[in-house]
Amino acid sequence: MDKLPQKLKPLLGWSFALLLGASLTGCSLLPAEEEALKPPLVKPAQENYRTVTVEKGTITQEIKGSGSLESTKTEIAQFTGQGGRIAKMLVASGAKVKKGDVLVQLNVDGLDIQLKEQQLSVARAKLALKQAKSGADDDAIQIAKLQMEIEDLKLARLMETFNSKQLVAGMDGQVTFVEDLEEGDFVEAYQTLVIISDPSKLRVALRVESGSEISGVDVGYPAFVSFGSQEVQGKVVQTPSSAPSTLNEQLKERYSKTLFIEVAKLPSDAAIGAFTDVKIILQQRDDILKIPRSGVRSFLGRTFVRTLEDGNKIREIDVETGIKGSTEMEITKGLEEGAIVVLQ
Repeated sequence: MDKLPQKLKPLLGWSFALLLGASLTGCSLLPAEEEALKPPLVKPAQENYRTVTVEKGTITQEIKGSGSLESTKTEIAQFTGQGGRIAKMLVASGAKVKKGDVLVQLNVDGLDIQLKEQQLSVARAKLALKQAKSGADDDAIQIAKLQMEIEDLKLARLMETFNSKQLVAGMDGQVTFVEDLEEGDFVEAYQTLVIISDPSKLRVALRVESGSEISGVDVGYPAFVSFGSQEVQGKVVQTPSSAPSTLNEQLKERYSKTLFIEVAKLPSDAAIGAFTDVKIILQQRDDILKIPRSGVRSFLGRTFVRTLEDGNKIREIDVETGIKGSTEMEITKGLEEGAIVVLQ
């Protein structure tokens, strides 16, 4: 530096000063950083609860369902001696029959001709006996009598065999079941072919999906049976526990899921198979604390409710419950009338 000409030293000094000033000025030309925005203040949403006020009232525990009318007196028509092939089904479901009417005819396999031939043999034996008596020969008369008895026995046995090919009604009534059979189908002995029911002796049958649904019902419980807008009162006359013992598995299964109700006075147009609405009251309690069933909660063996206090405070309270209706439940301990319960 000492060797530079004396004139350049001031020039270099000024140049260095200008460069330093320019660099400082350039920094001030950059845009200033924006200040970070503060998050907007949001008012927390107020939670809405479905609530109910604990009140006193009546709770009824009941069973409701759809029943149907059926006869208490029926006859199962079946061939007992032996089966055979169907010649003709002579009745249909719903038909009215009288005692002695033919319901089903089996093939007779020539028995009708044998029967006529035997009737002819009986007529000949009668004529022979008559002729023997006119001759006054005791031996001839005795022989003719014995022959007559033989022919009568043959006719009786043929008639019995012929009649066994016909299934006849044993009572007056209405046909409520007919097996689906056609001409030529073979049927076994003791196969149920027709069921006849007495339409003047009816009761209500209430069937459920599970026997546990009606396990609390006993014989004698009152029942209310509705036929359209008309309601009549009856009583339970048979429950699964009081049903008669049977070896028939189908009937045993039916008895295990059915209540039978007797009605003192049926509507005049009541008929077999008609549907009814049935209500059976198991128990009823008045002037008790109650809330909707959706207000009661259970967790790990604990039964409790949530109450709303001071407008927005939730409090859990252990409770004890009593009878349960279809939509409401009795609270026996833990709550007081007027408390506000949060529903689920």
